[in-house]
Amino acid sequence: MNLKELGVSMGIEMLYGFGIVLVISGLAVILIATLALFFSNVKEEGETKGGGVIIIGPIPIVAGTDKESIKTILLTSTVLTIILFVIMGAYYLMSR
Repeated sequence: MNLKELGVSMGIEMLYGFGIVLVISGLAVILIATLALFFSNVKEEGETKGGGVIIIGPIPIVAGTDKESIKTILLTSTVLTIILFVIMGAYYLMSR
């Protein structure tokens, strides 16, 4: 069973448009979050914790400020990588 049998037709123009929409919506989320942080009235002094991940292929590269942040980000990136593999496998099986 392939995508055409399911009634789904994805042209290159549709995929291109979908990619543009994703990029613009990502930029909008970043802008809104930055403005919300800038205009928030937080006057407390406190400890800031955080981290980030870069996924190259199936390998996550994790950086963080403390062990708890690193564990949370590593778990999240692992779950997202597994979800990606499941989606790619499903797409492969549907397009055969």
